[in-house]
Amino acid sequence: MSIQFFGMPVSRGVAIGRAVLVASSRVDVAHYFIAAERVDDEIDRLRQARDTVATELGTLQRDLPEDAPAELSALLDVHLMLVHDETLTGAAKSWVIDRHYNAEWALSAQLEVLARQFDEMEDDYLRERKADLEQVVERMLRAMSRGPAGPAEQSATLSPRDFAGEDPLVLVANDIAPADMMRFKHSVFTGFITDVGGRTSHTAIVARSMDIPAVVGAREASRLVRPDDWIVVDGDAGIVIVDPSPIVLEEYRFRQRQSELERARLHRLRHTPSVTLDGQHVELLANIEQPSDAAGALEAGAVGVGLFRSEFLFMSRGDDLPGEEEQFEAYRDAVLAMRGLPVTIRTVDVGADKPLERMTVQELRHEHVLNPALGLRAIRWSLSEPGMFRQQLRAILRASAYGRVRILIPMVAHLSEVKLTLEALERARRQLDEAGHAYSQVDLGAMVEVPAAALSLGQFLRYFDFVSIGTNDLIQYTLAIDRADDAVSHLYDPWHPAVVGLIAGVIQRANAVGKGVSVCGEMAGDPAFTELLLAMGLRSFSMHPAQISSIKQRILRADTRRLAPALERVLAAENPQLEATRAFTSTLP
Repeated sequence: MSIQFFGMPVSRGVAIGRAVLVASSRVDVAHYFIAAERVDDEIDRLRQARDTVATELGTLQRDLPEDAPAELSALLDVHLMLVHDETLTGAAKSWVIDRHYNAEWALSAQLEVLARQFDEMEDDYLRERKADLEQVVERMLRAMSRGPAGPAEQSATLSPRDFAGEDPLVLVANDIAPADMMRFKHSVFTGFITDVGGRTSHTAIVARSMDIPAVVGAREASRLVRPDDWIVVDGDAGIVIVDPSPIVLEEYRFRQRQSELERARLHRLRHTPSVTLDGQHVELLANIEQPSDAAGALEAGAVGVGLFRSEFLFMSRGDDLPGEEEQFEAYRDAVLAMRGLPVTIRTVDVGADKPLERMTVQELRHEHVLNPALGLRAIRWSLSEPGMFRQQLRAILRASAYGRVRILIPMVAHLSEVKLTLEALERARRQLDEAGHAYSQVDLGAMVEVPAAALSLGQFLRYFDFVSIGTNDLIQYTLAIDRADDAVSHLYDPWHPAVVGLIAGVIQRANAVGKGVSVCGEMAGDPAFTELLLAMGLRSFSMHPAQISSIKQRILRADTRRLAPALERVLAAENPQLEATRAFTSTLP
């Protein structure tokens, strides 16, 4: 019998495929696909983890004092039995062989299968043994984390034909860490479903960048869906259907074909100049996470990179963070790949929903803050690690010798941060001069993503060459909404009058003094806001490459002379979204 449930649609289109589950765990588990030649190695890692835990448990049992309760010895017996049970390690081995999961993912996937079986048992005693199973798996995962890990980057080269036949796959999880999303970005999934998250969660952002359907905030998805279930993901309506009927399946397959035709039509616009009907040239830039994304940006018709999220070079690295040389090579590769077009590199923006695995002294002290979104993150984190910050600045400056580079500073709120950043940049230049490294002039920009920056823009513009509005965080901080908390995600409103007013004010003030201004948040890639931003005077949009064609289509049909007069009514309205729909629809030719 089919099951239907609802979530938040965050990436348009329809996906149909078999479910692949990423189980949650108290231990951080890396999820990636392995190449065929790595299968035996991963099975060895499973075997070694089993033997290590068995030895640990045997030692604990032997060392029990004579007066230890008999129940404790019996509990260790249960754990030893579970370690050697073929339904755990033997079945996990099958996940490695059949699906090419890495060892940790295989073990946690099998835990999910067995945990559901325990939940369905009628006997209370047997049902409670699920906790023992979880403890054993946790021990094995920790044992694997102490040993050599497999190469996660191999996931980028695999296709469904490398494992489990040729059926399309849909990823289902409670939540997906940003690091896992980056591993999956170039992988085999045709859609994503998560229990939690909102429109600006990293699952949503990466799904849009991959141009594949996604539904987040689906609550019970990871509990109701079983491995290999057939699933329909309706990224337009936020509907997930498990085990759909033949009629429903055929309807959605028809919609898939229609969507593919529409994508193909839009793709033909990729090299058409982005000019409005009244001759206004609009710059369409790309947001990227890795140097390898630059090729896709060019293919999509981007005229530069408006946001290179450098923090993704730092994630999933443990203590082995990238040094100056590795960063320089990554930035240089991106600059060269863009063939003379500008590349804007944002300094590392970690903290909150993008933590590093390596914890600095300051982060250890703040590990349990109530709201990490208001804590040590972005430029605050960089300034607290001056050596690492200057290292990154040197790497970016060195890359500027190979093309047009701009530096973007995230989450600026205080003039003191601006001055410390300028001092760090000047010191980095002096160090490069002393070392004999070449570099070119770079423009310096600030992210406007807290209300303080928007309201103090006049002061900031004296120090910066350009600004970029990060609408995701600007909305979060203006409305006091944690965008990673699905309990309040329904209050995240980009059309709120305060948000619309702040964005309009930033664009107007930057244009008035001749400073460049762009929008690089999710609003830039959402066609619902294109006319509004054009009416405000925005002429530079930065978005995921997959969104460029649909935004270009709106720009080609727009006439800014007819849009501008309607802006005042939108800004004064109690419901800007409703007023914008009325006002801008009437301006269409």
